[in-house]
Amino acid sequence: MDRLREFWHLVSSGPAQRLPAWLGDRATQNQWSASMAMLVGIPGFFEPRCSPALLMGAAAPLLSYYDTTPLKATLERLVDFDRINACEARFSVGAVDVRTGNSVYFDNTRQRIGPEHIMASGALPPGFAPVSIDGDDYWDGGIVSNTPLQYVLDIHPRSEPLVVLQVDLFNARGEMPRTLSGVMERQKDITYSSRTRMNTDALAANLNLQQAIADLISKLPARLRNDPSVLAVQAELTHHPIDIFHLIYRDKPYEVESKDYEFSRAAVEEHWEAGARDMRRTLAHPETLRSDATVNGVTTFDLGEPGVERVKRPGLSR
Repeated sequence: MDRLREFWHLVSSGPAQRLPAWLGDRATQNQWSASMAMLVGIPGFFEPRCSPALLMGAAAPLLSYYDTTPLKATLERLVDFDRINACEARFSVGAVDVRTGNSVYFDNTRQRIGPEHIMASGALPPGFAPVSIDGDDYWDGGIVSNTPLQYVLDIHPRSEPLVVLQVDLFNARGEMPRTLSGVMERQKDITYSSRTRMNTDALAANLNLQQAIADLISKLPARLRNDPSVLAVQAELTHHPIDIFHLIYRDKPYEVESKDYEFSRAAVEEHWEAGARDMRRTLAHPETLRSDATVNGVTTFDLGEPGVERVKRPGLSR
């Protein structure tokens, strides 16, 4: 936790992140902070290669507006990669192969994780350049999907209960925008949110299909139930409850479309407090978080205001 706090103190420590009081309202201050980040970069994170206006006609081809070399040094200093690669806990980050367009997950159970894997998972174009790993080039996996939920489901044993804590920094739900700036902000919210409800609905539909298959298998004669093909299908059926705890950041009314690159100290501290407040509120009512172990289905828990919203999705009954 200390290393994480040190990272956020670092990226919110530059001149672009100190908001002058004379700027007036908070929305104006946030826009100023984001504009300065575009011009001078963020300490320990990224810096401009040159003026974005000049990049289009650069003599040497450039693949991004910003250089993330400072981030590599920051990760090497703050992240204990030896501990990650000791596999005390499973660690996976997603990226997308620039050439094939396929999702790729870097996993400490399959390869040694280094700063380049983390950088690849956050290399969002055209701001950041693709990261080369073993001869292949990768961009941010959010281009394809902003949630690793399906990957988690795929690698988890099908007979064991699963608890997922999913954090969204962008809210898929929002108001109808009234300005062009609001349109741009709303577009980012929809693009960058993980759309958990859509994913869990699809997962529930899959479990319902598995329920039908399980019912059909139970009605087969014994000689067919022991057929290798039937046994292979049966082995793929999910036999456990899946609980998804969804923590969503709720926008402040003064946030603007540049909020994804606004790193002012005030914004960072507000995000810390918002997360702590949501968790305190949730933990104050533990009864709302009890899993239903009698149903092998999906239950989502929305840990947002004004309370915990519990949504059950039908699945395989025990």
